[in-house]
Amino acid sequence: MGRKVLIVDDVQADRSNLERIVSDAGHQPLLAENGAMAVERARRDKPDLILMDVNMPDVDGFAATRMLKADEATKGIPVVFVTSKNQKADMAWGQMLGARGFITKPYSREQILAQLA
Repeated sequence: MGRKVLIVDDVQADRSNLERIVSDAGHQPLLAENGAMAVERARRDKPDLILMDVNMPDVDGFAATRMLKADEATKGIPVVFVTSKNQKADMAWGQMLGARGFITKPYSREQILAQLA
């Protein structure tokens, strides 16, 4: 099995679609449905990459990324935002938080695979 990829999205259909892309590419998908679960899962399972939605209830993707980057155990895990937020300010904020990439929905399978390479 390839890399461990944590998929964080509050929408089941989006999680399932990303899970299929990741597993079809030979990687191991891990799932979380909100930012708080993502932080907990990342600390426990040490994924190689996190695909993070932004708009989620309670702890959004930006807040979760801030928590991950502030934690010694998880700060080195690359985060790629996969979100419907496509404003320049959102992308700039993602970069400031230390995200490795920013993919806007709807995305292509190739865009996701490029982040796994």
